[in-house]
Amino acid sequence: MMLRLPEVMKRTGLGRSQIYKLVNQKEFPNQIRLGSSSVAWLESEIETWIEEKIQDSRPIQSDKEIKNGY
Repeated sequence: MMLRLPEVMKRTGLGRSQIYKLVNQKEFPNQIRLGSSSVAWLESEIETWIEEKIQDSRPIQSDKEIKNGY
């Protein structure tokens, strides 16, 4: 499924300029050109990006911490 910019902004919580800045820095999925003045993003790529951001924000737990419920 393809997502247009307003939906990408809604799902990520980012503004338009921040999304394009991250795209230019290769830190966000590239948009796909649909026509001369329209673009969209693949939903699967946006979901993967969100999941990676969630994982990056969580500290890595050791096996001992997991076992002890920390």
